[in-house]
Amino acid sequence: MYKTKRKRGVVLTSTGIKRLQSAIRSVEIVENKGKHLSLEEISSRINVSSRTLSKLWSLSESVDQKTIKLCFSAFNLELHSGDYTIPNKANETETSDLLSIANIEEDSSQPSELTSFIEEHHTQTKQIENLWSYPDGPVPLDSHFYIERPPLEKKVYREITTNGCVIRIRSPKQMGKSSFVLRLCAFAQKLGYQTVNLNCCQLERECLTDLNKLLRCLCWKIATGLGIDANLKEKWNEEIGYNLSSGFYLENYLLELCQNPVVLVLNEVDRFFEYPKICQEFFVLLRSWCEEARHNPNWQKLRLVMVYSTEEYISMDINLSPFNIGLPIRLNDFTQPQVEDLARRYRLDSFKAKDFAQLMSLVGGHPALIQISFYHICSQEMTLQEIIEDAVANGGIYRYHLRRHWIKLQENPRLAKVYAEILAGKQDISFNLIDTYKLEGLGLIRFEGDRVLPRYGLYQSYFAKQLLTVV
Repeated sequence: MYKTKRKRGVVLTSTGIKRLQSAIRSVEIVENKGKHLSLEEISSRINVSSRTLSKLWSLSESVDQKTIKLCFSAFNLELHSGDYTIPNKANETETSDLLSIANIEEDSSQPSELTSFIEEHHTQTKQIENLWSYPDGPVPLDSHFYIERPPLEKKVYREITTNGCVIRIRSPKQMGKSSFVLRLCAFAQKLGYQTVNLNCCQLERECLTDLNKLLRCLCWKIATGLGIDANLKEKWNEEIGYNLSSGFYLENYLLELCQNPVVLVLNEVDRFFEYPKICQEFFVLLRSWCEEARHNPNWQKLRLVMVYSTEEYISMDINLSPFNIGLPIRLNDFTQPQVEDLARRYRLDSFKAKDFAQLMSLVGGHPALIQISFYHICSQEMTLQEIIEDAVANGGIYRYHLRRHWIKLQENPRLAKVYAEILAGKQDISFNLIDTYKLEGLGLIRFEGDRVLPRYGLYQSYFAKQLLTVV
């Protein structure tokens, strides 16, 4: 009889080391002014010995799973099964390949730190940059390219814990609303809340012309998002009318079944303004649900988050509108320090004060446009000067952004005419309030006291040319 020799412990996989590398780098950028953390500093943060960490970083010596879990949690990561593996011949090849890429010698007498691993990878910047996704859509939760908007995050995190709260998040498109909401939902989920994030742009046109169909559709989506059988045939009472029926359905069925608070996000609610026949009645009903939360225990579980680009276009009784209650949040442009912070995260260390001035003169602190600019510069596809020279060209890097605005203006000739007059500097004209609200909602203008001013050099150059025939 021979005892089988069993090798205990686990080692990181290539996926695990890359995720941990990215998380540590993010902490270094945010908390350590971009400077690499030493092995001792990482050891202190994780609360394990430097010797144990050296084993982990070596990628050849196994450690217990608890150590890896401590490492990941210390850098705000959740450990996944694909992040580690039990050593065997199959993963020796993967480990050997990873060590070769990082230029780490397995027989080195010096401990190999993860920070050294990062520095050595710096010479392979092109490979790493090719792994970065194009900055389009919400910034993922695990991305270190998300720029916080203090004190807004703390304000909404605190507010979401309030019974029956309402949070209104407003800004033009591509200003970071979806990324902001992702983090609000993630925070709520950590508290044990259930979250349902509904994009109103996904609603069928048929639902937006019939309030009964709209409310049934919303209730079905909310139930499905909560993992509850919608059961509308049994729970929907046509005899009492769809307003009361929807309220009873939410209060006495969905919210009754939920033990914990429910965060309901209504994204792109300004979509309803395109359908005035149901718009007012829907928003009055929404306001009534919020009022119920003041005294009704079930309704107090509901935390409503409304996300939109512009103020209301319709005339509503101030006592019936949902747009003047709750916590208002406005996402504005990045400040220059925030733009500089993002540049550091893209490793654009060569950027000087004049470079930031040139870029912000072109696109201000617009989050999406700044991200696109840094992505192309960092990928070495274009220089800053080339971006500026080609900014308004049909093949320039901002072309999709500009075309989206141009299509909106073409769909509304009246709005295009007002915008052309603003670009021409005609401040002596009295502009219609709804028109200027719409232009501000698109992000094309800004208010400065009583003055209405165009935003960004990019917009002024592009649209002054496009709108020559409008005025």
